[in-house]
Amino acid sequence: MKKGIHPESYRLVAFKDMSNEDIFIAKSTIETKETIEVEGVEYPLVKLEISRTSHPYYTGKSKLIDTAGRIDKFKSKYAKFQK
Repeated sequence: MKKGIHPESYRLVAFKDMSNEDIFIAKSTIETKETIEVEGVEYPLVKLEISRTSHPYYTGKSKLIDTAGRIDKFKSKYAKFQK
């Protein structure tokens, strides 16, 4: 490994999966302004849309999350092109 090219500011960070509220702690150099208390200890917080606890590949379950109604917008926008 080359010396001096890797960050040295690793610290424990809480990652929160927003789709199922799962929280896990890992070392990271990511910068964040939010914090969260887990088991009496305060950690910097990183919010994730999807993680290993909610991803269909890892869970074996397929689920469609359409919070913005994008599928309905697409269907209504291109409905005029159907024959």
